[in-house]
Amino acid sequence: MSDATRESQVAAPDAAAAREALPDFFVRFWGTRGSIACPGHEYERYGGNTSCLEVRCGDDVLIFDGGTGLRPLGQALMAESGGQGQSLDVFLTHTHHDHIAGIPFFAPAFCPGSKISFWAGHLKPDSSLHAVLCKFMAAPLFPVPPAIFGAQVDYRDFEAGATLTPRPHVTLRTASLNHPNRATGYRVEYGGKSICYVTDTEHTPGTPDANVLGLIRDADIVIYDCSYTDAEFPRYEGWGHSTWQEGVRLCEAAQAKRLAIFHHDPSHDDGFMDQVAAEAEAARPGTVVAYEGLVLAP
Repeated sequence: MSDATRESQVAAPDAAAAREALPDFFVRFWGTRGSIACPGHEYERYGGNTSCLEVRCGDDVLIFDGGTGLRPLGQALMAESGGQGQSLDVFLTHTHHDHIAGIPFFAPAFCPGSKISFWAGHLKPDSSLHAVLCKFMAAPLFPVPPAIFGAQVDYRDFEAGATLTPRPHVTLRTASLNHPNRATGYRVEYGGKSICYVTDTEHTPGTPDANVLGLIRDADIVIYDCSYTDAEFPRYEGWGHSTWQEGVRLCEAAQAKRLAIFHHDPSHDDGFMDQVAAEAEAARPGTVVAYEGLVLAP
């Protein structure tokens, strides 16, 4: 029996009660790191798992990115459901390894009663999400293909810029981001509130990204790619990432309410991120550095 299959059979009796204590619309961070997972004591406070978010819209579960944080999220979802099947949507910003590494270990994908839709907006017309994941989960890179999943799985490609309605009363607006091999940003709208997820995008100094500004205009929460500081950025131009200071500038220009600093560089340990948190709070009060387990509600 695979590890993921064993995990899908574990249930925690208090999981449902814990869920009831949370607001109707929120985002929870399961992976905040960029580029590569970082285990170790120096990453304990902000986390070492790569990109993965859980967004709850009432009873609907939307997942953003499938980095290594997807594995513990999958365990938690199976515990909450008592090992029963679930209906889940997983939206990928793109398919670089750090954003999909958790997919083969996502416990609900091995549960026969589950229905899972994987979405991506960056691959058309050159490829498809199913084709990319089949290459990823293939020898000599991986021992088994996506066909091993026991859940009912479908793969939905769309073009960045499209507006999606994956569930009743939930609207997803999307935008193309500036990243090698392309990426997609998301804005989740539910109950008159909004949460934006904009990661793996590079800005042009002095020129705000019009796509990002349009996506985050008046948003309640903006989760933004803050891999670097402005001082570091010149060394990494062309790598496809941005800075926390640019996140502040964008939120100010778009009149967004709260910025969450995300996609922490592997070289930025807890001490470095503490300093970023202090400087960001001084620059724009209310800004938060995302860490694993953090829950934010509009």
